[in-house]
Amino acid sequence: MRWQDFRRSDNVEEVQGGSSGGFGGGGMRLSGGAVILVVVVSLLLGKNPLEILSLLDGGSPPVSVPAPAPQQGQMQGPAPQARRPETDFVRAIVGDTEDFWASTFKQAGRAYQPAKVTEFNGGLRTECGPASAATGPFYCPLDKHVYLDLGFFQELSQRFGAPGEFARAYVIAHEIGHHVQDELGRLEKAQASGQSRGPTSNSVRLELQADCYAGVWGHSAAQRGKLDTSDIEEGLAAAAAVGDDRLQRQQRGYVAPESFSHGSSAQRVRWFKIGLDSGDVRQCNTFAAREL
Repeated sequence: MRWQDFRRSDNVEEVQGGSSGGFGGGGMRLSGGAVILVVVVSLLLGKNPLEILSLLDGGSPPVSVPAPAPQQGQMQGPAPQARRPETDFVRAIVGDTEDFWASTFKQAGRAYQPAKVTEFNGGLRTECGPASAATGPFYCPLDKHVYLDLGFFQELSQRFGAPGEFARAYVIAHEIGHHVQDELGRLEKAQASGQSRGPTSNSVRLELQADCYAGVWGHSAAQRGKLDTSDIEEGLAAAAAVGDDRLQRQQRGYVAPESFSHGSSAQRVRWFKIGLDSGDVRQCNTFAAREL
């Protein structure tokens, strides 16, 4: 993947979390409908997403979460001139998605307001509850932030068997896709329905649409000569790696479609590929699709 020429985003910050302490008072009490609004059911990796949502609904806090956590927007860790290579990559991918979506929104007569992206190590507080390595990447609509654990990409490669730069770029673009949904008002509409579980639920449709949006951005990158065939294969492998059925089989030993929140591996690959092949945002209307 030839990302080195991408513009670096100024909306990426690094926050160093702690390694001891905890979030007093337990988790966040959430209703079934509020689950989508609060965490947008976008916990791609780590523990079973159902376990994370259960935690936020009043369970015990995850292990190794910090206290006190840094305030949101507070810059810690390496100075900009000493940024680690991983952060340079994230800034490049986020910058290119910003340029793509700003252009796409402009063509539709709208203005695009970029998301903030926070990289953290250890854990931190967010408006949507605690974030740690266990939660994986997620988008929080309450503060319009994408949260990325610094050790996530290693997990993606080693634990889930999806190595490569475009595999990482897919996940970042997927979370930015949730922000696009937020900008368009689709998160709120999906939350209002209260359908947060099941193979055809609004939760799954939100996730598959974000996959498709990531693919549309990938199509743009390919058209500009930034991707080749091996990159596309890496992205598709990443989409397959984080399907509900695959995660459940790994963690439980069986698959329970009625508890799907992100979609099966086949569904995620299909919608990511629809975006990649078409490059057309209009093809990503998962809410109008009879079959996912």
